[in-house]
Amino acid sequence: MAGPDPLGAAIGGKCPRCGAPGLFVGLIKFAPKCRACGLDYHAFNVGDGPAAFLILIVGAIVTGGAIWIELAFTPDWWVHLIWIPVATVLTLGGLRLGKALLLAQEYKHRAREGSISR
Repeated sequence: MAGPDPLGAAIGGKCPRCGAPGLFVGLIKFAPKCRACGLDYHAFNVGDGPAAFLILIVGAIVTGGAIWIELAFTPDWWVHLIWIPVATVLTLGGLRLGKALLLAQEYKHRAREGSISR
């Protein structure tokens, strides 16, 4: 039996092997292992890949949005405080999705640190 597709598992925060919920124990912290099938999540090395992409993506969205709002409406300075929660939500949501997707892809392709797949 094949597991869920990587994107579906990532969006739902599910185990890439069995599809059971519970990939995370906190907002962005992985659980030690799957409660249903026992897949050890610590065996995967997600690293800083998702964070590096998010810096660029969220930065572009927030900077572009702030410039557009400023040029289109010329609001008071305090209106731009909205970008703090926007950046926070985009970063945390994107980091959760990015980490889960990378872990699911590593599982699907049997990627391991320091190994060559043949």
